[in-house]
Amino acid sequence: MNQTIWKNFRRAVRDYKLVQSGDNIAVCISGGKDSMLMAECMKRLQREIDFQAGYIVMNPGYSEYNLDIIRHNLEFLDIDAEIKDTRIFESVRNEKKNPCFLCSRLRRGWLYRNAEENGFNKIALGHHFDDAVETILMGMLYGSQMQAMLPRIRAENYSVEVIRPLFRVREGDITAWTDENNLKFIRCECGIAENNGSSKRSEIKNLLRTLRETNPAVDMNIFRSAENVNLERLMSYHIGDEYHSFLDKFE
Repeated sequence: MNQTIWKNFRRAVRDYKLVQSGDNIAVCISGGKDSMLMAECMKRLQREIDFQAGYIVMNPGYSEYNLDIIRHNLEFLDIDAEIKDTRIFESVRNEKKNPCFLCSRLRRGWLYRNAEENGFNKIALGHHFDDAVETILMGMLYGSQMQAMLPRIRAENYSVEVIRPLFRVREGDITAWTDENNLKFIRCECGIAENNGSSKRSEIKNLLRTLRETNPAVDMNIFRSAENVNLERLMSYHIGDEYHSFLDKFE
């Protein structure tokens, strides 16, 4: 494994206290490059930290062709994973307004329920550094809000935590790992995402690509902005339903 990937993976695990001895973690594999690399890193981490892990592929309705690709990658990386079938693609097929949002919500709900029912206390997802940076920008430019994707959160309404062990790993390094191992990964085949080239996340990726031409450090600057927040210099902010304004100090 690329040492840059491993160093940044271990850095996230250490800095954000993502994995502790005695944990029982559901390592969730979608079939894409990010979650497959995460699974390989988690398997290696088990040599250093005494925790249990269940490697799970949630099948929302993939074709047999794509399932064969997933099985090949699992075998190549020597990952013993269980493929669990669902009918999520069928459930969202007739959704016209926000099919991708509904699909994501159904997947997340299934993962939370499965983890809770099988005694896992944490769920590991494959979001990486670039996902975190893009999410910050998307919130500002399209959501009128300043918030970040967190490396560790408690799931609402479920007794599990979500962790993101690839939080400090760059997407470019993941792509290089894919090429070095001659691996092929699936893309969403629901029939909707294929035509999603003009999605907001794609727009953000293109914007960042342009910004890097004149400022190579732009990604890290955006990332660190979410770590270096001065509440006294914000117009307003809230913690849950408790709202504050800069005007509070004048009243």
